[in-house]
Amino acid sequence: MGRINTKSVVVGGLIAGLVINISETILNIPVIGAQLEASLKALNLPPVGGGAVGVFIVGGFALGLVLVWLYAAIRPRFGAGPKTAFLSAVVLWFLAYFWPSLGLGLMGYMPGKLLTVGVAWGLAEVIIAALIGGWFYTEA
Repeated sequence: MGRINTKSVVVGGLIAGLVINISETILNIPVIGAQLEASLKALNLPPVGGGAVGVFIVGGFALGLVLVWLYAAIRPRFGAGPKTAFLSAVVLWFLAYFWPSLGLGLMGYMPGKLLTVGVAWGLAEVIIAALIGGWFYTEA
């Protein structure tokens, strides 16, 4: 097993992060923006502001980097290609999308329908991000 190509992880990860951020912007503004705002208002919480949006954008790029790093880490065992990208996407989705959303739903912070849309959308977005980010990853 060779070393992970850090430069390639950064390039692929930033591209994957861009995919995630574009997808999240589409989801959270035109698709579920009104429902999200109503849900926050029902909990006496303000709408998501600029500071939080900035953190979410940085987080999207961080998720992209972790996603491509995970792809690079498991690639020697599972081989290069879409199957390995898909597997890395499912692992990241479970840990970063499904599990936290399950907690928010069980505690009653967000309506189940809103969370279901977000979690399903998230699975599609990380699969696409992993396929694109993994495509940019090459061994040293």
